[in-house]
Amino acid sequence: MQVKKPILKKLLLKNLKSLEELKFDENGLIPAIIQDVKNNDILMVAYMNKISLEKTISSGLATYWSRSRKCFWLKGETSGHFQKVKKIFFDCDKDALVIQVNQIGVACHTGERSCFFTRMV
Repeated sequence: MQVKKPILKKLLLKNLKSLEELKFDENGLIPAIIQDVKNNDILMVAYMNKISLEKTISSGLATYWSRSRKCFWLKGETSGHFQKVKKIFFDCDKDALVIQVNQIGVACHTGERSCFFTRMV
């Protein structure tokens, strides 16, 4: 299935001189909590390495590192459910990200809007 990728502009770094200031783990990864910019719903959690974060910043589209497939993953490339990045925050330790997005379609591979649809308690 050929999916048309939205075209966005490059995002600009704020409050960091370089991505080298972030603390990636021993595998070169940093967790990213993906949040809907409109209503603050948590949509999913993914991992990024420095290159996927650079791709995200340069394109404005969320790109992750798949730990299971060991490859880059542009969210929406096959499904059309892209994530247009609006803001990226880092925590006080610089070892986790919150990425606010405009979600096109659903975020979860199950077809649910969010990956967090099952209540535990």
